Amino acid sequence: MSWIELSLDTTHEAVDWVCTLLAETIDINDVYITEYSEPNATNSVWTFTICLYLPYDVSSRTRVEKIVNLLSPLQRTGLTSAIQTSVVAEKNTDTLQPLVHRIGKRFVVVNSDTPNQSEIADKIILKLKKTLAFGSGLHPATIVSLQLLERYIVPHMQVLDFGSGSGILSVAMAKLGAHVLALDNDSVAVQATQEAVCFNAVEQQVQVMQGSLGYGSDLGHWLGGDTINNVSKIEAKNTFDLIVANILARVHIALVDDFRQALRQNEPQTGLLITAGFTTDHEENLTTALTEAGFEVIDCERFNEWVALVSQCK
Repeated sequence: MSWIELSLDTTHEAVDWVCTLLAETIDINDVYITEYSEPNATNSVWTFTICLYLPYDVSSRTRVEKIVNLLSPLQRTGLTSAIQTSVVAEKNTDTLQPLVHRIGKRFVVVNSDTPNQSEIADKIILKLKKTLAFGSGLHPATIVSLQLLERYIVPHMQVLDFGSGSGILSVAMAKLGAHVLALDNDSVAVQATQEAVCFNAVEQQVQVMQGSLGYGSDLGHWLGGDTINNVSKIEAKNTFDLIVANILARVHIALVDDFRQALRQNEPQTGLLITAGFTTDHEENLTTALTEAGFEVIDCERFNEWVALVSQCK
């Protein structure tokens, strides 16, 4: 059987968007992400290469045109290269280098099919299966979140992963020794988180639920998808040592009071909130909302225009 191979190079920001846009067009198992590698490239903006395969049949031309049209906004804004196509006798997956992406001092994100490697044996391995949920571990918002979690998570913490997405942050916190409630209002994300938890063998430390915190149950789909009704509401009070939320700025602002109520207020160590998923143009508004809710911003991480803040209850 012959295949049409489509390939494009991307920035950190574009990987999750490409997979999300293709969700209803292609089998996720036919998508392969590798580190960008071009021997003659200098100062390249690209960090990853995505290859995808379509059966070469009577409908392939139409499907290729649809994919090109779907991804054209990303190309126009400089987030991806133009798509290259070729007809191949078989999938060239043997020539693709498995993804091994290092984040911070201790985390390494790998594909589900990446073999064990001795040079990463002393790191915390985050294995991700292919999923349609947002949160590949390659997006800047996820990277800055992981860098802060590495800094602040200590064993036996009770933590909330609010908007768990692919589950990567829940897995990371569990592997750092925390006990995690992973919460998302999207069923695809809940399934992806549960699969990531099982795949990384941290079931004993992570509870996965579909629902929201306080007012979040009234906001609908956080990423703007179909309206979600009857989402379970978690009424947490003085419950968590740390909350991490890698979501849109507008959701952070709407939920700052719920976040504060859910965090422990006991001295000497009051609760910590890590907010990510937004860029510098939203930073001032969010910082103002956090201050008005009784938080003090004590730390941050940045990746280009993406920001993650650490706040502590006053």
